[in-house]
Amino acid sequence: PGMWGVEQVQDIVEQVMMAAGHYQSAKAYILYRAARSDEWRVERIIGVIDDLDLNPNQLKLLESRFLLKDQEGKVIETPSQLFRRTARALASVEKSGERKAVEDNFYEVMTRLEFLPAGRTLNNAETPQSQLASCFVLPVEDSMEGIFDAVKWMAMVQQNGGGTGFNFSKLRPRGDVVTKSSGGFATGPVSFMKVFDIATRQVMQGGKKRGANMGILNVDHPDILDFISAKAERGEIENFNISVGVSDDFMKAVVADSEWHLRNQRTGEIVQTIRAKTLMGQLVSMAWRTGDPGLIFLDSINRNNPLLEKYGRIDATNPCGEQPLHPFDACNLGSINLAKFATPGVKGSHLPAQAGTPGVLWERLKFVARTGVRMLDNVIDACKYPLPQITETVRANRRIGLGVMGWADMLYQLRIPYDSEEGVELAKKIAKFIQDTSWEMSEELAKEKGEFPRWKESSFANPTSSKTSLGARKVRNVAITTIAPTGSISMLADASSGIEPVFALAYTKNVVEEAGLSYINKYFEKELSEAGWADGDVEHKVRDRIVKEVAQLGTVADVMGVPNEVKSVYRTAHDIAPEWHIKMQAAWQKYTDNAVSKTINFPHTATIDDVESAYMMAWKMGCKGITIYRDGSKEGQILSIGSAPTSLSASLGAGQIIQSKIKTENLKQRTENSLRQTGKYLEVCPECGGKLVTEEGCAKCYGCGYSVCNG
Repeated sequence: PGMWGVEQVQDIVEQVMMAAGHYQSAKAYILYRAARSDEWRVERIIGVIDDLDLNPNQLKLLESRFLLKDQEGKVIETPSQLFRRTARALASVEKSGERKAVEDNFYEVMTRLEFLPAGRTLNNAETPQSQLASCFVLPVEDSMEGIFDAVKWMAMVQQNGGGTGFNFSKLRPRGDVVTKSSGGFATGPVSFMKVFDIATRQVMQGGKKRGANMGILNVDHPDILDFISAKAERGEIENFNISVGVSDDFMKAVVADSEWHLRNQRTGEIVQTIRAKTLMGQLVSMAWRTGDPGLIFLDSINRNNPLLEKYGRIDATNPCGEQPLHPFDACNLGSINLAKFATPGVKGSHLPAQAGTPGVLWERLKFVARTGVRMLDNVIDACKYPLPQITETVRANRRIGLGVMGWADMLYQLRIPYDSEEGVELAKKIAKFIQDTSWEMSEELAKEKGEFPRWKESSFANPTSSKTSLGARKVRNVAITTIAPTGSISMLADASSGIEPVFALAYTKNVVEEAGLSYINKYFEKELSEAGWADGDVEHKVRDRIVKEVAQLGTVADVMGVPNEVKSVYRTAHDIAPEWHIKMQAAWQKYTDNAVSKTINFPHTATIDDVESAYMMAWKMGCKGITIYRDGSKEGQILSIGSAPTSLSASLGAGQIIQSKIKTENLKQRTENSLRQTGKYLEVCPECGGKLVTEEGCAKCYGCGYSVCNG
């Protein structure tokens, strides 16, 4: 006979093991062969050569989102080649003698999934487009020319795949005079937001993803009540997240139940006076009902704005709120995967007191944070921006957004409850460590490459002229750290999203042909496999029963037979009270230069007063913004978690699922027939027909990786 194939050899190995009585080894070998067979089958179906030992979820996401394809849609690079392409593009701006070493460092942290730049950077690195930034803020001036300049700029940005943020407060209120000669009257900011919304719908970001916008109106604008209710009806300004820009004075007026003046922005005249608490009541009632609007705390944002005196207040953010930006500035984002830095085997009550204490791999975290700062700083120079004003502003400010993901995963590994003082204190410690490390790196880059061009006009050069926590330091960047929605990159890293808790420990997927498939969080699955709560067959039956119940409920909180210690660690988004969500956001915000994007989850039974209390708490604790979502407040947003439906309102976390390939044209038709939209909370993924979840103020799909926000 001819040469034996691999399968024939493996068959004989099985037979020899069985004949020799090595039954356990034979069983393990058979299971290994089955697993490898599945992996090879998945690779063939997906069409991706796996050269980094990734799981099928990650491979499918890479195929649909990131890997380069030829004109016929066939993948033409491997996962490692994607990371090499990105590393090479971002290192290309270094000095020639140092380029290769820097490239290798970039490649290392990406292939180890310790750090990933934003999806836009992975998508476009070393391509003809080379637009690597995620999102932008554009000015809207109070004139017809100014308004439609902003629409034009928005279209150009979104055509290149970016999201956009606006503050519409400069626009004169509805009913105000336009010109004395024409006798016409203004239609107000909300009417013009609809123009922006329609333009976004038409652009559709080159057909790749639906556009994302942030619309902000200050709380003293005469049209604020119209703005608050702008998304009350289904389909209204559906491509916008909306937030009210509030001041400390307004929040204090709410506390004091005093009067609040609404002023014409053009003349400065008071046009209406209402009680601040009444206005807040309207705002929180609408948020309780629909999830919109959120709040942006403008004074908190500007308290440490290094460019305040020369370039004025920041009054707008990107679509998901984590990057407060001056006009024409941009988000250059990337995130550290904290799940990679938990020391295995460290149990609860081992909170690190200082760097080097067991629990967190501090030295490796330091290296990755420093590498991330250099990488994101290089994005600024490697990027081709869609507008010359953006190029000028971004390179003058050199603002970057170094964030994190995998926070819930780290807590699971360290066995620290998310809703605990221990968890909150660890958040502060890690945030401060990353921030301190990042600013040290920025100082080194300033010595190597020069400080950011506006440094002399900033509070870094003149620390007595404006509050800054850094003092007089020559730095490369105006701001460094942020907590951004990690969208598809957390799925690529197989990590929980941002600083969000996990949405469900186990759930049943119910999309098209794959109805009824159950999935389980990998850390909880490991917990079950190592638990030893019973012996032999009994243990397997107990485990199977627990998995089934958790899949039905989404949480382990009410499952019998699970120790309370385990229940306290494996908390999910809906197990956690809103005040702990806020405490965690505030903990990270304390040591974050930019802002934190996070969703504060409420149960369906929450009251309007509960929402108002959360808004007040977030302000008092120093958050720069807040987005809430009450479970079930959006009709039709149902994810099947076993037989128990629950609303799409938070992260699915590490148990993420990528669909196998399906009949695309049939799916497209089904999607077109079923697609309904509810503002920022889309019900159905416009690309694959899957259900969407909302986390960090941003809807995304765990079926195909679609994300409204940062890609």
